[in-house]
Amino acid sequence: MIKLLTLLLLLAAVAFPETGCGEEPFQLSVAHLEREQGQFFIVTVTGAQGEPELRFMDRSFQMFRQPNNSWRALLPVENLAPPGSHTILVRQGVYEKSLTLRVTANNRPVQRITLDTTKRTLKATETELRRVKAALHTETPEPLFAGTFMRPVEGGTSSLYGLKRSYNDGPVESYHKGIDIAAQKGTSVKSTAKGRVVLTGRVEDGFQVHGNTIIIDHGQGVTTIYMHLSAIKVKEGQSVEAGAVIGNVGNTGISTAPHLHWGTYLYGTSVDPELFEGYSL
Repeated sequence: MIKLLTLLLLLAAVAFPETGCGEEPFQLSVAHLEREQGQFFIVTVTGAQGEPELRFMDRSFQMFRQPNNSWRALLPVENLAPPGSHTILVRQGVYEKSLTLRVTANNRPVQRITLDTTKRTLKATETELRRVKAALHTETPEPLFAGTFMRPVEGGTSSLYGLKRSYNDGPVESYHKGIDIAAQKGTSVKSTAKGRVVLTGRVEDGFQVHGNTIIIDHGQGVTTIYMHLSAIKVKEGQSVEAGAVIGNVGNTGISTAPHLHWGTYLYGTSVDPELFEGYSL
C-alpha cells in the first residue's frame, strides 16, 4: 500500500506541474474582442513571472512590463488584415492560453490622386525605405510617452487613414498609412507625445517619396511619423516633450499641396493615428 501511494504521488507530480496553491499561472485579458482593420487590441497579462510569449496572425509580439508588474501589448490590426476570427495565443513555459478575436472590415474607399509632372516620376530610394522601416520598428522597452497624445498641427483632416490609393488612374497598389492634416506651408509641427527622435530624413539624403521626414520613438513599440515637411527642427537622438516644435508643414516628396502626413505605428505596423488623439496609454 505504501509503495502504491508513493507511485501515485510521483505520477501526479509529472502530469500536473505545480502552479502555486492551485492558482492559474497567469491571467489573460483583452480590452475589446472585436476591432476594425487599422485599429488595435490592448492585451494584458497579469501574474506572469516573466515576459510571456505572444502570437497573433502568425507573428510574435514583444510584451512590455507595466508599473503594476503586469505585461501589455498594443496589438495592431493591419489595414489589409483579412476580416474574420483570429486566435491570440499567450504562452509562458508549459502554460498557454488563447482567445478568439474578431477583425471587421473598415470599408475604406479608393482615393484617386493626380500628380503633376514634377511628382509623378518620383520613386522611393533604397535608403529611405531601409531607414524608415528600421526606425518604425523601434521597440524601446521603457514607456517614453507620458500624458495625453495631441494633434501635431492645427487643421482639419483632409485625407483619412486606410484609404486605398490610385495615382494618375493607375492600379490600386497601396493605402494611406496615416492622416493628412491641411495647413499652410511653414505652420509649426509639434510632437504628439514625449519621446526620442530616431530619424530625420531629408530630400537631399534620398527621401524622394516621404519628403523631409521625422520619426519619433515613444517607447514600448509606439512610433510616429511626420512627412512632407518644409523644415526639420530636431536632431536624431534628441529627446522631445509633447507639444515641442519639431518642424514645419511643407510640400516635399509625393504631395499635391502643403499638409502634414501624420502616422502612428505599433511594432512597425500602421494604425489610425486619430485613435490616439486625446487619449493616454
